[in-house]
Amino acid sequence: MILVDTALKRRAAAGNPVQFALYGAGAMGKGIANQVLNHMTGINVPVICNRTVETAIAVYTSIGVAREDIVEVATSAALDEAIAAGRYAVTADPAVPAGAGRIEAVLDATGHVDYGAVVALHAIEGGKHIVLLNAELDGTVGPLLKTKADAAGVVLTGCDGDQPAVQINLLRFVETLGLTPRVLGNIKGMQDRYRTPETQAAFAKEWNQTPHMVTSFADGTKIAFEQAITANATGMTVARRGMIGPEHRGLIDEVAAMYDIDELRSLGGIVDYCLGGLQSAGVYVFAEAVDDLQTHYLKYSKLGDGPLYSFYVPYHLMIFEAPISVTRAVLFDDAAIKPDGAPKVDVIATAKRDLKVGETVDGLGGFMTYGLCETYAITRGDALLPIGIAEGAKLKRDVAKDQVLTYADVDLPTDSVAGRLRAEQDALFPLK
Repeated sequence: MILVDTALKRRAAAGNPVQFALYGAGAMGKGIANQVLNHMTGINVPVICNRTVETAIAVYTSIGVAREDIVEVATSAALDEAIAAGRYAVTADPAVPAGAGRIEAVLDATGHVDYGAVVALHAIEGGKHIVLLNAELDGTVGPLLKTKADAAGVVLTGCDGDQPAVQINLLRFVETLGLTPRVLGNIKGMQDRYRTPETQAAFAKEWNQTPHMVTSFADGTKIAFEQAITANATGMTVARRGMIGPEHRGLIDEVAAMYDIDELRSLGGIVDYCLGGLQSAGVYVFAEAVDDLQTHYLKYSKLGDGPLYSFYVPYHLMIFEAPISVTRAVLFDDAAIKPDGAPKVDVIATAKRDLKVGETVDGLGGFMTYGLCETYAITRGDALLPIGIAEGAKLKRDVAKDQVLTYADVDLPTDSVAGRLRAEQDALFPLK
């Protein structure tokens, strides 16, 4: 991060800002565009791709771009011409930014699995670095997309400012100190598995977000995806289905004593979350000293007696930090967070209410399912249904409330890009 500011100043001085395409004109997209255009130097977002172009236009005009400086484009060549002329562009076609020569990276801020899969495939084909503010996509088919990105010579990365990348940044710091990480954690204020878009409608309106998105925060699906991709980036696992999730109203440092160090060692480290910590947001890493001299100096530094030492960041500044990931990918070939080989943890669909034969499963943060972390081995071995491909599936039999869904319970939609990629990923990473 310290290198990024200097690198962007160089690009600004050369009159050659980093150019990236933004996919999604929702709450996150608007914040990112404002941050880049009004508060940063050496980086630019000259195009917004959104299924409704009027919404993309509204994002630009709301942050100070004159309407006459915005053009709708239907081809990559037209987008390149607009950028060369210093104009801003909007498009509904996800292939257009990915094919433009002047675009160096794409940032997916949609949170939609199937659409995000389309965006990622276009970006890989177009040779663009891919920044995912889309943990849902990453947690469903990220390892496969990483393989495809590697083959194309582009960076696939999660997003600085989102909790998984904040955890990995902190992890890299802790590992640089020579300590052994044992727990990577996410701080969460509340959780109720049975929240729905109806219960979350008022909160969503207050913060200009969609009810389904904030429902996925409240019912635990979002944090399950966040910790799954953190596990997939590190080789860590979960201690149990759904994670441990200790509830603690005090300082996050105090939570370290709640873990069994021998269990953590035997598992090779876990991902988890704390519910209700006083920091109320952010992430933590609990690490172990390697020798007695480290222990001595950690105690001297007021980090306590161990065996776990607490490191935490009390915030995650999503839209503020997201452009940093673009810069890291474009200028340093560095990923904030990326899958490392085969998946370690999945997010499985679990019934939010009694589900009936013939019903069609709705989307993430909906009325019918919530997501739980489970090991990849158990998910595959028991043929459990990843929640990222559950939308549109038709139930072949009843499923009781809080029961996990299996592939045998549903007929999957045949037109899902993410479903096709998930099958490809499963074939690429068979159980050993």
